[in-house]
Amino acid sequence: MPTHKRRFIFEFLEGETAGGLMLMGAAVAAMILANTPLFPYYQLLTDTLFAIQIGDFALAKPLLLWVNDGLMAIFFLLVGLELKRELFEGELSDPTQIVLPAVGAVGGMVIPAAVYLFFNYDDPMNSQGWAIPAATDIAFALGILTLMGSKVPVSLKVFLTSLAIFDDIGAIVIIALFYTDNISVLALTVALVCIVVLTFLNVKRIDETSLYFVFGLVMWVAMLKSGVHATLAGVILAMFIPLKSKDDPNHSPLKELEHDLHPAVAFVILPIFAFFNAGINLTQADLSTHPVTIGIALGLFVGKQLGIFGCCFLAIRLGFAKLPKGMSMGSLYGAAALCGVGFTMSLFIGSLAFGGVDTGFDERLGIVLGSLLSGIFGFTILSMTLKKPAKDH
Repeated sequence: MPTHKRRFIFEFLEGETAGGLMLMGAAVAAMILANTPLFPYYQLLTDTLFAIQIGDFALAKPLLLWVNDGLMAIFFLLVGLELKRELFEGELSDPTQIVLPAVGAVGGMVIPAAVYLFFNYDDPMNSQGWAIPAATDIAFALGILTLMGSKVPVSLKVFLTSLAIFDDIGAIVIIALFYTDNISVLALTVALVCIVVLTFLNVKRIDETSLYFVFGLVMWVAMLKSGVHATLAGVILAMFIPLKSKDDPNHSPLKELEHDLHPAVAFVILPIFAFFNAGINLTQADLSTHPVTIGIALGLFVGKQLGIFGCCFLAIRLGFAKLPKGMSMGSLYGAAALCGVGFTMSLFIGSLAFGGVDTGFDERLGIVLGSLLSGIFGFTILSMTLKKPAKDH
């Protein structure tokens, strides 16, 4: 593998694994606050109304929605930057490297969704949550891998990261197609005008990322008002950031922005998101075996490992793909189980599916349960299959 590719992989893994540990800490802190006498203050924080008004134009949302619609747009901007770099010169630019994680990602989205719908197909409201168990939280998964130290081969981490990238692509498509509100033609027109301007800046290879951010911000506000979920503005903006500088061939505006955003996303944005969304008050939650809870939990814990491992196993046996060097079928199965940790993206999609609706259940219970079982089971399988320090560590 070329040196520059290895450098980006190591930098990515270093940020993701440490960020995953912070994510765990933020989620635990939210759960503690939500189940102590401090819960009213936690709820007051998430529900506090914050408004920005200029003349007759106003944006007024609870802090929870500012986090989910605003901060998560920056997260999706980073996801878009990583996707673009990987597709043009990273691991995903080599067709031989992408078959196995791509096949695994498809199975890891389809089978969990099918498991969920098996329990909820007959209820129109419940069925809206079909995409919740289809997501993988790469930060959490890599954070768990970190606990295993030098036993984990780099090839396993690269496979897991590549699979998560395809999973993110699937999540972006799902959000765009299935989780939009009534469309505002005027707001959508403003967003399209911003895309035209961004295209012009990209064609002219303008290096000043601040210009892209100005029109990206206008596009985010327009999409917020359009009915298309505003976080998609981050992905769209990323596609227009130049990969190479017009004046300096050794400078990449995209890589520089990705490098600058990574710490903020891993150590600030995702932990804040987890803190605001993971506070489940178990005394008020419905702990009964609700079909949504069962569907999400089994979708993540059972559907993910069956979908990913099953599809990868078939691809390898049929000769369409090869098992990465340093990995075994056992470690592949452990990685597939670990992908059932869908915490961040599952919570996010859950907020789109059921947010603002009095459903009588809390989908977060299924997410926490399925992710917890997947993390423990995946860690156990990998501990049994990875017994010696990896040669390619």
